[in-house]
Amino acid sequence: MFMRKLKQFVILIAVSLFCISCSQVPSTLDNPWKTLSLETDVTFADIAFTDDADHGWLVGTKAALFETTDGGDTWEERKLDLGDEKVSFTAVSFNGDEGWITGKPAILLHTEDGGKNWSRIPLSEKLPGAPDGVVALGPETAEMVTNLGAIYKTDNGGKTWNALVEGAVGVARNIQRSPDGRYVAVSARGNFYSTWEPGQSEWTPHNRNSSRRLQAMGYSEEGGLWLLARGGQLQFTSPEDLEDWQDVVYPEPSTSWGLLDLAYRTPEEIWVAGGSANLLVSPDNGETWKKDRSVESVPSNFYKIVFVNQEKGFILGQDGILLKYEPTSETA
Repeated sequence: MFMRKLKQFVILIAVSLFCISCSQVPSTLDNPWKTLSLETDVTFADIAFTDDADHGWLVGTKAALFETTDGGDTWEERKLDLGDEKVSFTAVSFNGDEGWITGKPAILLHTEDGGKNWSRIPLSEKLPGAPDGVVALGPETAEMVTNLGAIYKTDNGGKTWNALVEGAVGVARNIQRSPDGRYVAVSARGNFYSTWEPGQSEWTPHNRNSSRRLQAMGYSEEGGLWLLARGGQLQFTSPEDLEDWQDVVYPEPSTSWGLLDLAYRTPEEIWVAGGSANLLVSPDNGETWKKDRSVESVPSNFYKIVFVNQEKGFILGQDGILLKYEPTSETA
């Protein structure tokens, strides 16, 4: 029995050493992420805070709705009466105490009191697609995008909506909005992407610039584009020319991890997350990379990174896994 256990231990150590050797990316000296495990099996989709930095909301599949009043250290589940509908929430956004939640099948919720009460905004049966994202822009003002790329804006609390783009882009895998109102959408199969900016009547399609299918895209701090492609590829454009893609970057070469999302904590510091609890950081705008191996044992894929500000951030996972940014004085 002793020899059998010793053999198993030796095998485990060998496997661990082999896995570590698979990646030549240096490890971070400190892990600034605290792992929270909420009592739920849902996959989280989005997170947002009111003007009160301690008061926030977290949404996800199975109509998951969680509230925090201590900055995200603890979360309480809130139940909404949605009848027999099987709803997955896709996005949440707040401006002060006024907030919005989108979901599918087509659902839009609105609150004016920080989430104490939520009302359902009626949506047309002719709405192209299901609401995929929402941004609270000001009092009674919000912008909503569907998973087909239809963009609408309201300035009267959702009573009426004005279509900003006439043509839909088709089913999208990923749609992201820049702070100045531009959008980039990755097609469902990842074989092309489209862009739209205020004033245009249609989306502009673009061919991908490699054979690798696209996974996600978004806007950099300076206004350029970034993309994540299959095989762990990362690319950037300059803000001046969104068609001029720079050389491919591999945050973790010689691995097959899927990269799922990217977010800037500062104009220079970039975090990239992906499948199997994969998490990497670049302190110099993508020039060099380090891997946070302290979270590799977390049983979750990391789907989305959200930095509310430079000191408050979260990584959204599955089966109730949520990571909260808590830097030490050395890593802040």
